[in-house]
Amino acid sequence: MGVKLEISRMVLYLSFPVGIFWVSNQSEFFKEYVIKRKREIFPENEFQRIEMEAFKEQIRKKREERLLLQGAQD
Repeated sequence: MGVKLEISRMVLYLSFPVGIFWVSNQSEFFKEYVIKRKREIFPENEFQRIEMEAFKEQIRKKREERLLLQGAQD
């Protein structure tokens, strides 16, 4: 009985962390909760979207100018 008991304990000890790891990496289980929570924390409206697009465009222009200046110096 000792070997069977040790084997069953080892299976339990190994299956629990593997099972928890598997469950925590299943996005379907948490997708609805995460999306709902994100919308609660960061409510999106039209003004914020337009402002974010303008900011992205500004960053893109600065990056292009920097790359042009670096290309001209080389």
